[in-house]
Amino acid sequence: MAGSRLEKLGTVFTRTRDLLRSRVLAKAQKPLWFDVYATFPPLREPVYREPRQRYGKVKDVVPPILYQEDEIRATFYEAYGNGPKAFELSKLNFKSTCQRFVEIFNELQKEGKIEPEKLFEETGKQLLAEGIILRRKRTANGAQQTHQEARTRDLVLEMNLQTMLEERQEQKQDQEEEHLESTDVKKENPLS
Repeated sequence: MAGSRLEKLGTVFTRTRDLLRSRVLAKAQKPLWFDVYATFPPLREPVYREPRQRYGKVKDVVPPILYQEDEIRATFYEAYGNGPKAFELSKLNFKSTCQRFVEIFNELQKEGKIEPEKLFEETGKQLLAEGIILRRKRTANGAQQTHQEARTRDLVLEMNLQTMLEERQEQKQDQEEEHLESTDVKKENPLS
């Protein structure tokens, strides 16, 4: 029992008592609380007990919490990403672009002058009027278009390189032929 570290086997008192009996702990190392506990033991021994299993499904009493602002934030991050600037957490009164967007969205919604379908776009225009420029994230179609443009650019570049290489090889062959002809002429006329 002295080598056991399991709290399930015995109590702290019984384990300490056994360590003292087996002289693993010296009398000088005896804890202060040991004599007090031996003199005034608890009414109920603090023994580890397995918790009783509950039958049935335990229901979560906390419902999922979703606010209207969460939906607005989700659409903002989906459309614009994190916004144009980074969060400045060192400032206590800092409001992120998203938070400012939510506030303006709620103000415009309370006024009720703008249709709900156009409210998101109008909020973006309002932020633009305040000097905050929002850039939409690339959509999947935009990413595919840029990928296709890059592929066509690469193909054109490859074709240009191939034509340049062929021209260079032709020039080299012409130079070699001229060199061979000039050496042949020198062999025929060594004095000239």
